[in-house]
Amino acid sequence: MQRYFLDQPFDEFGFAIITGDDEKHITRVMRMREGDEICCVSKGFGHISIIQQFNESGVRVKNTGKTTSNSELPVAVTLACGLPKGDKLELIAQKGTELGMSAMIPFKAERSIVKWDEKKGDKKTSRLRKIAKEAAEQSHRTVIPEISEPLSFKQLLKQAESFDICLFADEEEAKEGTSNKIAVRLENVYHGQSILVLFGPEGGLSRAEAESLKDAGFMATSLGPRILRTETAPLYVLSAMSYEFE
Repeated sequence: MQRYFLDQPFDEFGFAIITGDDEKHITRVMRMREGDEICCVSKGFGHISIIQQFNESGVRVKNTGKTTSNSELPVAVTLACGLPKGDKLELIAQKGTELGMSAMIPFKAERSIVKWDEKKGDKKTSRLRKIAKEAAEQSHRTVIPEISEPLSFKQLLKQAESFDICLFADEEEAKEGTSNKIAVRLENVYHGQSILVLFGPEGGLSRAEAESLKDAGFMATSLGPRILRTETAPLYVLSAMSYEFE
C-alpha cells in the first residue's frame, strides 16, 4: 500500500487533502482512482484511507479509522556526521531513514575536506530532506527524520546537552581493542531514550575533537576491529541498535 505523509492533519470529519509532489505521484505515476486505498501518515500514525475525489484542490482522502502497525525504533537515534565528500550524506540520509534514525545533524569537523557552500546550502538541505521523506514512505515509517542545517563543532556540543546518551565512533578505540564495544555501550540504553551518535568525516576525528567530546560527556565506542568508511559506520550502528532493541 502506498504511503504518503500529510502536510495538514485530517479534519474533524476525517478528511484530508494531498497536494504537491504526492498528488502528482498518486495521479500521474500510480494512476490511482477513486476508491483506492492508501496509507496517510499524520501525527506519528499511519491511517488507512480511501481516495474520495480528485479536484483542483488536490486528492481528497477519507480516514477509515484503521491504523497500521508501528515501525519506529524504540529509541530515538540522531546521527551527527562530519561533513563528508560527494553524495555520502545523501546515502546516509536514505539508508539511515530506512534503518530507523530519528534525525541527522551534519557538522563541520576539523578534518572535513568539503566546505559547506552557504549559498547552495538551503538547496542541499532541501534535497536531503526530500530523500529522507521518500525513504520514510518506502520503508513504511511513521516519522520523517529531521535533517538539520550543518552546525559547527561547538554548536553540536551545545546541542548534545539535550540528549540522554551521547556516543562517538572512535577508530583509535577499534585499533586498541578496548572493551568499549557498541554492544557494551548499548547495555545501558533503555526504550524511550534519546541517543546522539557522532561520526567523523573521511579523515576521522582529530584527537583534540575526541578529547572535547569526552569532556562534554560523550562516550567513545568501537565499531569492531575493522575501520569503516564514514558512510558505513552510521548504518552499522543503526543495525546494531535494531538488533538490540527490536
